[in-house]
Amino acid sequence: MKLLIVLAALVAFSECLHKMPLIKGKTARQSLQEKGLWEEYRKKHPFNPKAKFVQTGVESMTNDADLSYYGVISIGTPPQSFTVIFDSGSSNLWVPSTYCNDQACQNHNRFNPQQSSSFQWNGQSLSIQYGTGSMTGFLGSDTVQVGGISVANQVFGLSQSEASFMASMQADGILGLAFQSIASDNVVPVFDNMVSQGLISEPMFSVYLSGNEAQGSEVVFGGVDYSRFTGQIAWIPLSSATYYQFNMESVTINGQTVACSGGCQAILDTGTSVIVGPTNAISNINSWIGASTDEYGDSTVSCQNIGSMPSVTFNINGNAFTVPASAYVSQSSYGCNVGFGQSDMGLWILGDVFIREYYAIFKPQSQYIGLAQSV
Repeated sequence: MKLLIVLAALVAFSECLHKMPLIKGKTARQSLQEKGLWEEYRKKHPFNPKAKFVQTGVESMTNDADLSYYGVISIGTPPQSFTVIFDSGSSNLWVPSTYCNDQACQNHNRFNPQQSSSFQWNGQSLSIQYGTGSMTGFLGSDTVQVGGISVANQVFGLSQSEASFMASMQADGILGLAFQSIASDNVVPVFDNMVSQGLISEPMFSVYLSGNEAQGSEVVFGGVDYSRFTGQIAWIPLSSATYYQFNMESVTINGQTVACSGGCQAILDTGTSVIVGPTNAISNINSWIGASTDEYGDSTVSCQNIGSMPSVTFNINGNAFTVPASAYVSQSSYGCNVGFGQSDMGLWILGDVFIREYYAIFKPQSQYIGLAQSV
């Protein structure tokens, strides 16, 4: 009888979880390298992670050429499908529209408001600032379906123009998962509407990112997938309810502090592919691991050295989160790139390189994140 009760409870719990499968696809860097266009691209569009996190009254995003995790959502009645980046570092949902004729829009799926019976015009304009350009458009509302959840009257952005570098990106648009406090035009984010409309059992979502596998990654709305991690969850209080920002004590290699001495601020961000830190700090880390950096900020190592390179440990709220060289070095036919990026913004960004190692749980209402060792 006890076994039946436990099994029934597990079934009921699993039914409360809404899993959004993510595909690990080709990055813009990989696509451009195959076409022989990467050198030209990075000259015109240098990686500028700071642009995304500078609040100027408009929604911001950086031109990250290494983002590779995408999920499929639908908007409208009947539904129109789009691939989006689930971004915990921004708060708005936007997709290209049929009113945009830029090359970036022509390369992607475009939402047609006239083909949705549930679409409503909002009347407000929208501007999304990139490191090297912008997206402009307008706001509307419609039914948005995410991982089996149907969110009614969701306000979202429809682009009319897009920065040229978006033409090389795999995703059609962005679905922001950060706080409403940083949303352009104070739009209520998709996740907040899931909660207020009673569509999920718990006000939380979690993220699992696979390594080299194309399938298996997921965003879970309403709980956690215990099969994706091992050990205890380390709960970390947020220091700011804007991004998922928290205090980090130090960054160490072989027990030696190499960055963030005396403490610093960090952000857990699914919408940044690498780990970003202050220029001097990343330069020091690269020196410790034997990486060389070119004029565009790309750091590389000899692929033969990966097995002997040290792990990098991020010390957060009394917990040590270690990232081995096998995780922070990406290997391809073009060589071995190091997953550390430089910025003068002062904040650290723990992006996908970090999240692939640690299952990430986001509890915006109680202002906590949780981290556990991924399996």
